[in-house]
Amino acid sequence: MSAPLHATPLTAEAFAPFGDVLEVPTEPGRRVYFDRALANLRPDAPPSLSLILAAPVMGRPVPLVEIERHVFSSQSFVPLAPCRWLVLVAPHGADGGPDLAAARAFLPGPGQGITLKADTWHAPLTVLDTPAPFAIFMWRDWTAADEEIRPMAPLLVAV
Repeated sequence: MSAPLHATPLTAEAFAPFGDVLEVPTEPGRRVYFDRALANLRPDAPPSLSLILAAPVMGRPVPLVEIERHVFSSQSFVPLAPCRWLVLVAPHGADGGPDLAAARAFLPGPGQGITLKADTWHAPLTVLDTPAPFAIFMWRDWTAADEEIRPMAPLLVAV
C-alpha cells in the first residue's frame, strides 16, 4: 500500500482548478456573491438545496473508497456549524476517469465552504471527528445523468 496523501489547508489559489472557496466575509454587514461559480449545463434541471447531518468517517489516515462527479452541475458544500472536514479532488485522467495519482486533499478552515466546478471528480462529503450539518446546492433532474459514482481502491489521506 502506498503512503497516505497529505491534506493541506484549503486556499483559493490551490483549489482554483477544481472550483471556488466560499469564505465568510470578515467585515460585519459585507456580503460576498459567488454566483459565477454556480453552473447548470442542463437548462431543464431545477435547483436542488439539501441539508444533511453528515456522519464522521472513522479511521486515520482517512480511507476514501469512492469518487464521484456531476458532469452537468456545480456542487456547493457549506458547513452550518464549526467542524473539521476533508475535500478530495482529482483531475481527469487520459481515459476520462479520475487521475488518482494527481489527487489533492484539502482541509477547509473555519467559515470555509466550496463550490466544485461541473464535471469535477471528488470524494463524497467527508466529515471528521463528529457529526456535522451541511447545506448542499446543485442542479438535479433525478436521472442517472445527475452523478457518476465510481468505487476505488482505498485511498488513504493523512489529516
